[in-house]
Amino acid sequence: MIRSLVKLFAVDEQESPAQREHRLKLAAAALLVETARADFEEDAEEEAALEKALRQALDLPDTEVRSLLAEAGTRADHATSLYEFTRVINDHFSPERKRELVALMWQVAWADGSLHHYEEHLIRKVAELIYVPHEDFIRAKLETRPD
Repeated sequence: MIRSLVKLFAVDEQESPAQREHRLKLAAAALLVETARADFEEDAEEEAALEKALRQALDLPDTEVRSLLAEAGTRADHATSLYEFTRVINDHFSPERKRELVALMWQVAWADGSLHHYEEHLIRKVAELIYVPHEDFIRAKLETRPD
C-alpha cells in the first residue's frame, strides 16, 4: 500500500525535458484557468486575457495555447485541490517566475474590469502556497489594476 502511495506522488524519473516543460506549462495554465473561473462567470474579456497571458508568458502559438487551455481546463475540473498545481510550480519555478505567475493571475482577474472577492482569495491562496511574499502579491495587484 505504501508503495502505491509513493508511486502516486512520485514524479516519473524517466520524464523527458519536453514532458517536464509541458507539465510546468499545464500547471501554470490550470492556475490561470482557475482564476478565470473563480467568479463563476464565463467572460470573453477574461478568456482573451487568459489566452494573451499564456501566449506572452510561454511564447506559444495560438493553436498550442488553445490546446493547452483545453487540457488545463480538464485538469482543473478533475483536481481535488490546488496542491497538484502549486507543487509543480514550487518544485520548478524560480521566485521571479512565481511572481510573474501571480501577476498573470491578477491580469486575468482584472480583465473584466472588476475584481470579485473569490478571485482575490484564490490568488492570495496560490501566492501563499507558492511562497510569494505578501508585498509582491500586493505590488502585482496594484501594477495590473486597470486605470
